[in-house]
Amino acid sequence: MLSTLTSRLNAFCGRHVALVLSLFILLCAGSAWLSLNQLGITTETDKLFADTLPWKQKNRQIENLFPGEKNTLVAIISASTPEEGRETANALTAILAKDTLHFDRVDQPDANPFYSRNAFLFVDTKQLEPLLDSTISAQPFLGMLAADPSARGLFGTFTLMATAIRSNQPIPASFNTALDGLTNTLNDGLAGHATPLSWEKLLAGGLSEMGGHYQFVVTHPKPDFTSFEPSEAATKAMRTALDSLPTIKAGRAHALITGEAKLSDEEFSTVAQGMIIGLFISFALVTLWLLLAVRSLRVVLPILLTLIIGLLLTTGFASLAVGTLNMISVAFAILFVGIAVDFAIQFGVRFRCQKDETGAPLSPLAALDRTGTESGSQIFVASLATAAGFLAFTPTNFVGVAQLGLIAGGGMIIAFFCTLTLLPALLRLFRATPGDSLRGFTFLKPVDHALRRFRLPVLAIFAVLGIIGTCLAPSLTFDADPLHTKNPNTEGMKALTLLEENPLTTPYNAQVLVPDTATAERMAKALSKLDSVHDVLWLGALVPDDQQTKLQLIHEAADILLPTLSVPHPAPAPSAADLRAAALKAAHDFDGLDAKLSPSLKALHDALTRLSTAPDATLLATNEALTRFLPTELTQLKTLLLSPAPITLETIPADIRSDYIASTGAYRLVIHPNGRMSETKTLHHFVQELESVTPDICGPALEIIASAQTITHAFITAALCAIVAIALILLVTLRRLLDTLLVLLPLLLSSLLTVILVITVPEQLNYANIIALPLLLGVGVSFNIYFVMNWRVGLKEQLSSPTARAVLFSALTTGSAFGSLAASAHPGTASMGRLLLLSLGCTLVCTLLFIPALLPHKTDKKH
Repeated sequence: MLSTLTSRLNAFCGRHVALVLSLFILLCAGSAWLSLNQLGITTETDKLFADTLPWKQKNRQIENLFPGEKNTLVAIISASTPEEGRETANALTAILAKDTLHFDRVDQPDANPFYSRNAFLFVDTKQLEPLLDSTISAQPFLGMLAADPSARGLFGTFTLMATAIRSNQPIPASFNTALDGLTNTLNDGLAGHATPLSWEKLLAGGLSEMGGHYQFVVTHPKPDFTSFEPSEAATKAMRTALDSLPTIKAGRAHALITGEAKLSDEEFSTVAQGMIIGLFISFALVTLWLLLAVRSLRVVLPILLTLIIGLLLTTGFASLAVGTLNMISVAFAILFVGIAVDFAIQFGVRFRCQKDETGAPLSPLAALDRTGTESGSQIFVASLATAAGFLAFTPTNFVGVAQLGLIAGGGMIIAFFCTLTLLPALLRLFRATPGDSLRGFTFLKPVDHALRRFRLPVLAIFAVLGIIGTCLAPSLTFDADPLHTKNPNTEGMKALTLLEENPLTTPYNAQVLVPDTATAERMAKALSKLDSVHDVLWLGALVPDDQQTKLQLIHEAADILLPTLSVPHPAPAPSAADLRAAALKAAHDFDGLDAKLSPSLKALHDALTRLSTAPDATLLATNEALTRFLPTELTQLKTLLLSPAPITLETIPADIRSDYIASTGAYRLVIHPNGRMSETKTLHHFVQELESVTPDICGPALEIIASAQTITHAFITAALCAIVAIALILLVTLRRLLDTLLVLLPLLLSSLLTVILVITVPEQLNYANIIALPLLLGVGVSFNIYFVMNWRVGLKEQLSSPTARAVLFSALTTGSAFGSLAASAHPGTASMGRLLLLSLGCTLVCTLLFIPALLPHKTDKKH
């Protein structure tokens, strides 16, 4: 019955070419319009999962209560000195704040006056005391610098050192680092490339390193959703602003741009680039394999057109079915071509092999009629079973593959109708004819015979492999970290790698939301005790410990230092002659003290001597380098000493409080980890320890772990549903349990063989390559059905049949497309291509070797 219907459909389409082509032109026009106007693409990984998932709801709650951390574009600035880094960040912030065309908001988190004003209070008491003692011991020098903040005043302080040495007073060893820094700056100036001296490092010591090595400018770009890279214009505007800054031009500061918006743009750009390159390579290879399969350009062109039109119709269906593609469902094109080409090749090879009783080729119409009779029902069953396998993923919470399953499932039905309607019409349009000598691989008849003769040993070998695959299956792991699928050589990923090195800036933090201060304090203490936790940042963490002791130390230092630093009328800027005289005097003050000078002072003496004879331009440039940041640092020191008040939860500024207290009154705790969180094992340990304290954690760390569990559950559920659905379809269409099992057993075995290869190679499962698993079901079911249905009609020599020829060339065409993906520079795309190749290879081995040995003996019947 089914064969009769498909035969009549072929014959009708072969006779009414104009009607069929007209209908498909209209369908293509509608699909093209839908695709251009209603189909979008998102690169956000959080769109890959259902919003009803508990961990998604926790993250959404945090995002709603504390907006501003999503879709950011961040400049990460590093500089030769902290002052230059801060100067660069300030200048960039000023430029971008005026650019309302590209940015909604621009922030500089490190520039908040609260932190700079109270910096001493955030230093541990054991560090603060020696730091202040060192500053106090430098009081005479600081007084001279405050009175004359120039190289002239600085050289005058060396006279104090010389006087102290002559009086046998030792120079503190802590001065050596500062002296070396001064000497290096003098030598650089003498060499003609004066570089600014960091007074923050000289005066603040280790305090300058507390905030890390980088400055951050965080922006919220205005996305352009008409572009495939919505934040590209904002990124270019930020890069242009950076390149205009003097410190960047001079190479004294460097900046990398990252952030969620940047990473999303790079993700689409690198994936698209790999896909486009792969498309051209695979198209050329597919054309080559098709020519070898059917040996007629008049058949190849209709097959290619059928694929292109089928893909266009499937894209139109995707526009109606999902509207917006994600980073997984966008791969529906690969799945469609990989399986639809099999349908077309099966039809094309069968068509080319049609002969009458005398062995002469049939007429085109008669060949189409018989091809529909022989292969139409097989393609129909294969398309139904494949569609069922894909649609089994639709109800899962893994939205990425659920969308992919829906589109690919619909695409299989579209591919079936295109193969049985459009392809016959195109074959008639291109005047394709059956071939004179085209047939199956006759040279494989000995292999057919060997597989039947040694059936039991072959089955035993595959049984052993299946047992091995079953034993290895529990050791499969899934890497749910989306960063591992991105190109590490892009600017955004390079910047993110730098951030991971510091626990305070790592993207792998966790968060907890609690109702009140008492709970927050209790939770912070419990979490801080965990080995995997570096620190817990919450509002209470901004209230320093041991404040009374610290304030007392600061007040005592202020009493001594502030009168010295408060100079109402500093000396005017010196001339070159003033600088030369000061350098010469300082050098002479050290004369005759060589035996008492430390190596640092000897080097300084030598530099001063050479500077005293340097040209005026060199003197002035060296003065600028020595004192460029001195006035600012002296001002900052006075600010730190000007009687800071105790910090309480109530006195923390509102703009900072809003980062930790929601409008509902809930408190947020941000937990920073110890260790390298990009390593899956370390990340799992971190999350497990946090969950031992509270089950209510959320944030990036939990998202990665929970998404892996969601994906694993989705694939187990979908695989079981797919097997059941495919089995029911096969039972209904084949009407025999044995025949159904003969299709499903090779499918199961190919899955187990893929497990062996994935673990042996090894190839880590991840977001990108996970689509290889539904493809394995689709391709495997198709290949298996052809062989089993041939066996049902009595075909004995499977490998030398036209079906085997079609299967092999179908696998080669599909493999060519996957191979081009494997060569991509994008790790996710490349891993997708590799895993697809592995699964395809296993499927082909099971189809060509396991099925012929598995099929029971039947009475000989020629085909």
